[in-house]
Amino acid sequence: MNASWPVELAEGDVALRPIRARDQRAWREVNQRNREWLRPWEATVPPTAAGHATGVRPTYRQMVRHLRAEAAAGRILPFVVTYRGRLVGQLTVAGITWGSMCSAHIGYWVDQAVAGRGVMPTAVALVVDHCFGAVGLHRVEVCIRPENIPSRRVVEKLGFREEGLRPRYLHIDGGWRDHLVFAMTAEEVPEGLLNRWRQANSRLK
Repeated sequence: MNASWPVELAEGDVALRPIRARDQRAWREVNQRNREWLRPWEATVPPTAAGHATGVRPTYRQMVRHLRAEAAAGRILPFVVTYRGRLVGQLTVAGITWGSMCSAHIGYWVDQAVAGRGVMPTAVALVVDHCFGAVGLHRVEVCIRPENIPSRRVVEKLGFREEGLRPRYLHIDGGWRDHLVFAMTAEEVPEGLLNRWRQANSRLK
């Protein structure tokens, strides 16, 4: 396991920490309570080429075992998001690629009950700074369905660049869905993304 994992990150009431098997009860409560809020944006398994039924969704424990194994291999960073000590979502840095690219992509979801309070922009800013700093990546991107206005607000608030459309990019909610690509490189936030977010918040107050 590399020096940048496991790690805990925090800013005010918002914190990120590695996902754990013992988070199951809290994770399931939040995820199930938000089923209708999350369903239009969650990845699904497409039918096989032979037209058979879609794959079975993994159990929570299977998901955690997979995420932690991938983290140990240095391919992902799987976090839960907490707000005032309570689990309210999940954020994963995935597709970590080295060589001439040094890039990754970020996916996230949050409890509708805390949406709009700056929880996810703060969490994304924390993890982007970690990726550009301790991890040593050069670029991060977030791919979002055009219709997902709450998720788009997160990256827009943080100043991610919109790079364009990826047609039929991911299988979401039962079909192949277009996604907008938002990206940021380390050179664009020399002062740190969290610092930029703090300054933006102070101007709004």
